[in-house]
Amino acid sequence: MDIQEDKFWVTADKYLMSTGVPYSPTIITKAVGTKLYDHNGREILDFTSGQMSSLLGHSHPEIVEVVQENIAELDHLLSSMVTQPVVALAERLARFLPAPLEKSFFLNTGSETTEAALKMAKMYTGKFEIVAFSASYHGLTQGSGSATYSTGRKNGGPSTPGMLAFPAPYPYRSPFRKFDGSYDWETELEFSWSMIDRQSVGSLAAFIMEPILSTGGILVPPEGYMKRMVEECRRRKMLVIMDEAQTGVGRTGKMFAFEHEGIVPDILCLSKTLGCGLPLGSVSTTAEIAHGLSEAKFLWLTTHLNDPLTAAVGNKVLEIVERDNIAQKAEERGKQLRAGLEDLQRKYNCIGDVRGRGLFQAIEIIANTETKVPAVELGELISSKALQLGLSCNIVNLPGMGGVFRLAPPVTVTADEISKGIAILDEAIGAVLAEQDMVLPI
Repeated sequence: MDIQEDKFWVTADKYLMSTGVPYSPTIITKAVGTKLYDHNGREILDFTSGQMSSLLGHSHPEIVEVVQENIAELDHLLSSMVTQPVVALAERLARFLPAPLEKSFFLNTGSETTEAALKMAKMYTGKFEIVAFSASYHGLTQGSGSATYSTGRKNGGPSTPGMLAFPAPYPYRSPFRKFDGSYDWETELEFSWSMIDRQSVGSLAAFIMEPILSTGGILVPPEGYMKRMVEECRRRKMLVIMDEAQTGVGRTGKMFAFEHEGIVPDILCLSKTLGCGLPLGSVSTTAEIAHGLSEAKFLWLTTHLNDPLTAAVGNKVLEIVERDNIAQKAEERGKQLRAGLEDLQRKYNCIGDVRGRGLFQAIEIIANTETKVPAVELGELISSKALQLGLSCNIVNLPGMGGVFRLAPPVTVTADEISKGIAILDEAIGAVLAEQDMVLPI
């Protein structure tokens, strides 16, 4: 593709409105499998799966075939018209859902799914207070944005009434410590619930949570934490909404990340990975809650509710995930990725923490090993250098956080590609530290 780079950016600056997300300096013209190609034909390993969505890689041949077939026959209809692709997806998804989850409907984006789930919780319980983690990201529409505390809250006016923040589990940085220095999450959790109980006006409807807080920095709650959280919600007669936009459909080594803790939410939101890069999300719940919502006259209608084209894609994604043992592959390749990142941590003391699950890993860049001071600028330099060397990896730079790299390659990534990605990251860190004249550890 013939692109004049200077002219491209002039045109982009003139006609594209910024939404607050800085543009990548690289112009991508093609994406296949785990690889991206820029306008000069340079190959780049994609360790972000696009926007954490392309679970099976870019332009998976079976997904391409489904899109080509269905767009020629059944693309979009009146939302009240139920089609075979939609029913087939609902039936296949139900086979993966643990009881009592069984009923689903389909939307486009993660924000839509969480927005719908919040309304469902309020209508079913007759209450209005929603609790979310302080490092949460559930979207930026009115309701989902009000339950998002990691970013995007400033200068937008009042949020939805009844939204309460719950301190996020952050083992690496939490001030709650036992005598041996280990994370005292039990005490932190009890303190946090006491704060919620004091703030509540007696109308607690639901707790919406990510099983691993992604935009918050790939925060993985310690073993037992999520089970205790569900117990506390049940004690207060609150619904549990699980937002698995990035962790769902096998990425963490199980079909759903909540399964690692042996819990089952009342409402499950999927998006991103379900559509493998195409706009598809789902909201699933129990027959009992679905019946209650019907009695309460629940209404949710969008232009692309239960669209047949994306439903056909989602059905094929789930077929491939089951057939090709995608969750097992995520666990295997995830162990390799984690081991490589831990090797880098031993080599470079600017890597303060390595965390994650399956093919959903992170490293946190710090400036001082004792104080754990975040090294935001250093992280940005490493990310830019890695891109120059042929690796796309996403870095989270939010207030109060350090530079946290999110590493989530497609689950179709090979062992050789994992090794190559680690090698590029190694080279990028070494080069940046040398350029900054920083002392390397012996």
